Amino acid sequence: MLQNLAQIVSQFQLEGNLIDVAPYQSGHINDTYVSRWQWRNAQVRYIHQRINHHVFKTPEDVMENIARVTRFAREQIIAAGGDAQRETLNLIPTRDDQTFYKTPDGEYWRTYVFIEGARAYDTPQNLDHLYRAAHAFGRFQKLVSTLPGERLRETIPDFHHTPSRFATFLRALKADVKHRAASVKPEIDFALKREAETGIIVTLLAQGKLPERVIHNDTKLNNVLIDDQTGKGICVIDLDTVMPGSALYDFGDAVRVGASTASEDERDLSKVDLSLELFERLAHGYLDATRNFLTDPERMHLALAAKLLTLEQGIRFLTDYLNGDVYYKIQRADHNLDRCRTQFKLVARMEHQMERMQSIVDRGAHLLFL
Repeated sequence: MLQNLAQIVSQFQLEGNLIDVAPYQSGHINDTYVSRWQWRNAQVRYIHQRINHHVFKTPEDVMENIARVTRFAREQIIAAGGDAQRETLNLIPTRDDQTFYKTPDGEYWRTYVFIEGARAYDTPQNLDHLYRAAHAFGRFQKLVSTLPGERLRETIPDFHHTPSRFATFLRALKADVKHRAASVKPEIDFALKREAETGIIVTLLAQGKLPERVIHNDTKLNNVLIDDQTGKGICVIDLDTVMPGSALYDFGDAVRVGASTASEDERDLSKVDLSLELFERLAHGYLDATRNFLTDPERMHLALAAKLLTLEQGIRFLTDYLNGDVYYKIQRADHNLDRCRTQFKLVARMEHQMERMQSIVDRGAHLLFL
């Protein structure tokens, strides 16, 4: 494979002499490699990724979205006097000026400039990391909020369309192909009881009461590069899921992952809670970056969005469990059920603390945190 990589990277407009290519980190979707090149008196690095075209059925659309967004972000950063080489991803074109290279056997590859002096963290090293990550996601939304041209492509249709996710759950429940429904009645009842809430954001979008925006759609901490020297979140990465949607989706999912006191598959539900301290850091980081462009209805629904995105993910885990664990990878029996239960416990804790969550958002909307 590594021998073939030398031929693949040679298809891109890279200057210098190739030193080596090696695997880089361990992504869940795409395969990532880093190459080193000798250019004059220095070494430079590039990131190369093989796009998983089984997950992303239309890689051409994925790359069109990424190219448009990063090009526009670069223009905005330069106009503001920023460092466009570090504050956004920069695609390297192929020898024939395309944004990706398609191999003869149908694989899709892309190349980015490697951003030096920064790294992504799977877990926060301190509370400030949460603030910086949320600020970076909010800044990204603001950077591309005036993206010109036609609507971005929906590379994964209905990605955060919660009513569609609920309808899929109902079909799985009716089919009950693995005869598991009887053993998870409490989880099924939990989801059914909240059906009416699943359409809140989608309905407000359809009514024009919430604006459609360009959003990231995968707001985990490790999708932000933290600068080694300043500790600031300098660049949002992993743009495969950049699509039209609601700003609430990005904030809600960031809270689902970042403000929980336990891992997503924790078996001991007594450990699962919503940390208001973590929520406050996330909310203030996001609001500090977006206060001048979010609408009042968006701010009013931020706390609720955290609950709805967590409910949606719990429903997706429960659906996969009912279907026989065909979508999410599992490492043990009932893994998806454990995941579902942590999400539903987190939903319950959010419901218990919703007034305090909203109070934190209201304060953060008017006070600059840092």
